[in-house]
Amino acid sequence: MIVLGLGSNISNTMHTREENIATAINLLGSHPRISIEKVSLLYETEPVGLREQPSFLNVVIAIGTDLTPMELLTICLATEQHMGRVREVRWGPRNIDIDLLVYHDVEMTTTALDLPHPRMPERKFVLIPLVEIAGNSKVYKGKTAQELLMATIDDSQVNVYGAIKPSEQAATLD
Repeated sequence: MIVLGLGSNISNTMHTREENIATAINLLGSHPRISIEKVSLLYETEPVGLREQPSFLNVVIAIGTDLTPMELLTICLATEQHMGRVREVRWGPRNIDIDLLVYHDVEMTTTALDLPHPRMPERKFVLIPLVEIAGNSKVYKGKTAQELLMATIDDSQVNVYGAIKPSEQAATLD
């Protein structure tokens, strides 16, 4: 199972947080070597790290791809850039954030990518939607998302926001 986490807490006159996430999913799915297999519900969540910012919408998706983890990371970063993501403050407000959470059972640590995502067990906003799409699959060091959720000390609020609506515009990544 390959899993991505997406989040947005900035809307503007052009796009809502939900539309930002739908656009990113459409962009990823338009790549010829990526297929979107499962999409969780949207969750509204408290910010982590920098607390004084708007709430996030978060979703977790399972994808199919033959891209390597590093190639997939490059596509994720290119999608963020295409959508105008600006990295000014760590954990600060952003129109889109795409994290590679799980890539099958690959474990790796590089300066650019850690797999599985090292902070996944500490984040209910990832674990709750991950339970939806991962079922009984092992997602982190031999544990299921449900096992991680039961063990986390994260007490942040994570509330169902609704289902992601497919974007009416076909988004493509040039």
